[in-house]
Amino acid sequence: MKILILNGPNLNLLGVREKAIYGSRSFEDYFEELKEAFPGLELSYFQSNTEGTLIDKLHEVGFSHKGIVFNAGAYTHTSVALSDAIKAIDTPVVEVHISNVYAREAWRQKSMIAPYCKGSISGFGLESYRLALQHFERLKPNQIGFNV
Repeated sequence: MKILILNGPNLNLLGVREKAIYGSRSFEDYFEELKEAFPGLELSYFQSNTEGTLIDKLHEVGFSHKGIVFNAGAYTHTSVALSDAIKAIDTPVVEVHISNVYAREAWRQKSMIAPYCKGSISGFGLESYRLALQHFERLKPNQIGFNV
């Protein structure tokens, strides 16, 4: 069961950026832990700071994978293009955020992508990704996405 974890802008700086909000671990280190915790899932990871590159990746895997765990970073709140890309693909997307966006600035409380996602998880630190993966792991493969 192929699942992509897709991270947007500035998430390449996890572990060094605003540690009080985002923690002190790099995502690459955490991704290794996720691969060990979910041996039944074929996990891949991609990060980009560029909106168009994220759209290209959604298009690339959006008809072949069983799920996408997506932290769009600040694009969550601004990108009609990303919301259109999610709406256009078959693969279900779970929106994740490390921080509790509802306890932060008002502009972070509106998601442009949420209406086209299967669900949203925020506020659990890096564990937000684990919770999203548990969702996909618990579903039978023929109940998510499409039958391949």
